[in-house]
Amino acid sequence: MKRRVLIVDDEKGVREALRQLLEYEEMEVRVATSGGEALKVYPQFRPHIMFLDVKMQGMDGLETLRRVRELDPAALVVMISGHGTIQTAVEATQGGAYDFLEKPLDTDRVLLTLRNAIRHAALASQVDRLKAEVESHHRIVGSSRAVRELLERIEKVAPTPARVLITGENGTGKELVARAIHVLSPRATGPFVEVNCAAIPAELIESELFGHVKGSFTGAVGDRPGKFELADGGTLFLDEVGDMSLSAQAKVLRALQEGVISRIGSGEQRRVDVRVIAATNKDLAAEIAAGRFREDLLYRLNVVPIEVPPLSARRGDVPQLVAHFQDDLVRRGGMPPKPFEAAALEWLAARDWPGNVRELRNAVERLLILTPGPSVTAADVERVVGAGVRGPGGESGERPGWLAARTFEEFKLSAERAFLAARLREHDWNVSETARTLEMPRSNLYKKIERYGLTREH
Repeated sequence: MKRRVLIVDDEKGVREALRQLLEYEEMEVRVATSGGEALKVYPQFRPHIMFLDVKMQGMDGLETLRRVRELDPAALVVMISGHGTIQTAVEATQGGAYDFLEKPLDTDRVLLTLRNAIRHAALASQVDRLKAEVESHHRIVGSSRAVRELLERIEKVAPTPARVLITGENGTGKELVARAIHVLSPRATGPFVEVNCAAIPAELIESELFGHVKGSFTGAVGDRPGKFELADGGTLFLDEVGDMSLSAQAKVLRALQEGVISRIGSGEQRRVDVRVIAATNKDLAAEIAAGRFREDLLYRLNVVPIEVPPLSARRGDVPQLVAHFQDDLVRRGGMPPKPFEAAALEWLAARDWPGNVRELRNAVERLLILTPGPSVTAADVERVVGAGVRGPGGESGERPGWLAARTFEEFKLSAERAFLAARLREHDWNVSETARTLEMPRSNLYKKIERYGLTREH
């Protein structure tokens, strides 16, 4: 694709010399003799870059620059002048000009500026595209009442400095809520730093949060900042905060109370300006009663509580979620798009999703990969997604998954999953008690829970 260049100058010689040079470089060139003409040409031509003379009859270049930037805030404009002064160059830069060239124009300088501007435009376009992909990937999708109420609460709390505690089942999208709060807050231009407290060993969590100095413990080969320092001026998201060790909880409490932290092995105090958002799927009141969580830390974190609804409370959002996940997977993963038939969407909406939105996304990806036909049917959902599907009419449970089994082995696996899920629910997910009544070693039951991806429903 040819790059489009608009030349605006009231001197014919300059216009023609630039046109000849740029057309030789295989650019598509248009010319205008005044600022007024340029404003008429610009919206139709949509140039990638514009060369604009400063001194012209009528509307001068600086005024034309201002109006062009109103039409297109991303416009790339190179100012040219035979009477260049530092003040003029400063005014042009402040007005949004990309560069400033003096007459007589040097061919090499013009071409260098042109190539740099094109590279700049390409990078800006790539950044915008990546930002759009990230925003789409982290968007909260749905129009149900539960989601509308969630978004209303996010919009109310985001502009404030209040700390937020996000609760909800696994896979409901607690991280998305935290990111939305950050993006809508005055800290949006600052960093968003995430820490999964459950994924970091207890002996390393303090180093991860607060940093360390060289030699403070075995393996500390250099100074390292912690997440609190990295999040300075932005937001720190403590995911699965209920799994944090008590010693780390004490330090987090101090950081929240005083706004200062100390790296491990250092007595130096560092002041940090961080908004903390925490999330958990645990009952922190029960954790406090069991002595595993500090009550005073809960009071500090839980200034504004936000509960993320499970998918079972927003089944009407399933078609929108499926469409969103498919668009995302097609764009990011290169998968061929396949429309979901209405009956397939009904089956997906009727299914119990213990893993919530995360499990649904995995199911959509699996269906796009494994469905042989041009569209996803209800039969595909029964066959590929397996146990746990209920028909649109509400017939229970696990039977459709069994009927979808193509082999006796698939049937056995489906039945075993359903049986274990039912027994775990029966014993309120007490694994030891369930294993005892099943006369099964507890270690075997844990392996089967992991194998089948069983998670507790709340």
